[in-house]
Amino acid sequence: MEITTTTVLILLAIGLFSGMLGGLVGIGGGIVLVPALIYFLGFSQLNAQGTSLALIMFPVGILAVINYYKQGHIDFNIVFILAIGFVIGSFFGSKFAMNIPQEIIKKCFAFLMIYIAFKMLFSDKKDLGKNTNNHAEILNNTKSI
Repeated sequence: MEITTTTVLILLAIGLFSGMLGGLVGIGGGIVLVPALIYFLGFSQLNAQGTSLALIMFPVGILAVINYYKQGHIDFNIVFILAIGFVIGSFFGSKFAMNIPQEIIKKCFAFLMIYIAFKMLFSDKKDLGKNTNNHAEILNNTKSI
């Protein structure tokens, strides 16, 4: 994948958002990263999963990361850029979480999981997830997300 300025900005935004949610509600970034990489950057499901594993579970899931890497589903340049946003986002997300009642965080987390599940189950965007590099087209196709 060619890494353009637009790609870097999208990756940093995804990393920041994923990190904030991780710090805020304690989720693994995969619940946000995988759908975001598919819908905003056109990653295939396997490339998105491999990238997410490499970013979040490298020390824990090293064997899974190796398997995805061997099959060509991880680009470590992408992982590095996402990690920058994720680290910053997780710091601010966790700070924010300390000032919100637990019940509100719990409901936000539940709503997010339901929303993402429905989008993945019922999305009719058949052209997404093919690992294209046409960000303008992909972003136009995701305005309804």
